[in-house]
Amino acid sequence: MLKKLLTTTVMGVAALGVSASVAFADVLEDVKERGTLIAGVKADYPPFGYRSDDGDIAGLEIDLAENLAERLDVDLELVPVVASNRMEFLNQGKVDVLIATMTNTEEREKVVDYVEPGHYASGTNILAPKKAEFTEWDDLNGKPVCGVQGAFYNRRTQQEYGAELIAFKGTAEAYTALQQGRCLAFVYDDAALLGQLEKDEWSEFEMPLETIDESPWGLAVADGEDNFREMLEDVVIDWHASGKILELEDEYGIKNTPYAKRMHEKYEGN
Repeated sequence: MLKKLLTTTVMGVAALGVSASVAFADVLEDVKERGTLIAGVKADYPPFGYRSDDGDIAGLEIDLAENLAERLDVDLELVPVVASNRMEFLNQGKVDVLIATMTNTEEREKVVDYVEPGHYASGTNILAPKKAEFTEWDDLNGKPVCGVQGAFYNRRTQQEYGAELIAFKGTAEAYTALQQGRCLAFVYDDAALLGQLEKDEWSEFEMPLETIDESPWGLAVADGEDNFREMLEDVVIDWHASGKILELEDEYGIKNTPYAKRMHEKYEGN
């Protein structure tokens, strides 16, 4: 009985050791051992992440993911995510890091670890037909407005401005609904809406309101992955210090944003 008890105890301790090693696995070390960084990115958010004509995922944040993989000296695997599933993918271990136009909010900080400082920033605005003649946020009261599931500004658009929100899983569905007249506006990040307005198909639309809620976008890792998060913080600071974000804005035809300029000035020379 004693021998059996000791054997069971040893096996239990061993099992606990295995569980502990899994629970406290270091994703950064896993990436290096695997030789591949798996990044969750947007594929429906031009010019930050979108499908090119040949079907590949391209964009400003994709370039950042590629730069990160180069720094780690590993290959890069891209996994497309949307607002409604990206944190789930991260916490399930389907991706190592999110570089996915993800605004830092208190609610999300309870679920994932954000990398500070943010690598980019955007505010909230709407895309609407010029003929709608929206001039202020209160004009949305009682109007059908398209949105994307999981976007933090949906609640404010409904509760503060009285919009009747119609939420879609992704941006493609929301843009289509707007063009079909199923809603009178699409509430979204101003950075993405400006990209759409460069296209001929949106020539009769505008972004008419004052942008609100400038919010940084952060890379995110699973909760507790301190080594990876600290490494990424250094990388983001270097992106700002070197002017890489400003250069990518130029490359993708984006007017240099106040946030990107401000962060470059802050970290230049570090």
